[in-house]
Amino acid sequence: MKGRPAPDRTIIIDGKPLPDVLDEAMIHNVVHGFYDRIRDDDLLGPIFNARIGAEDWPVHLAKMCDFWSATLLRTGRYEGRPLPPHLSIPELGEEHFRRWLSLFRQTVREECPPEAARLFMDRALRIAHSFRLAIAFNRREDSLAVVPIAEESL
Repeated sequence: MKGRPAPDRTIIIDGKPLPDVLDEAMIHNVVHGFYDRIRDDDLLGPIFNARIGAEDWPVHLAKMCDFWSATLLRTGRYEGRPLPPHLSIPELGEEHFRRWLSLFRQTVREECPPEAARLFMDRALRIAHSFRLAIAFNRREDSLAVVPIAEESL
């Protein structure tokens, strides 16, 4: 069957076209740079390194690249459930999410132009809040007391 070629798809996020500079290479650089920081961090490194063996990091990084590709580029590559592993970490609290967001912000500011960095951070802030709500609910804590972490407070 013949027809017109499919038009290039414009990805719209929050009512705005996705920045042209945001591509798979940028996602790769953000993910790998971020997790390099995580693994070396005094607060987060022990948590991640206790759960992800050295031989498993390549698989985890590929999965995180798929996650961010699906989240920002709408590729549909990620097939997983990111919340359950976080629910199983009893010590995970606000200070961990603040540090996670702080390291993520450092990474995207270094790896991305401002427009793309803002898009990454917006998604990261939303993910952190969603996870914190789910953790509070799972622990039977007052989820109404979970206030979103603002980037300005990092």
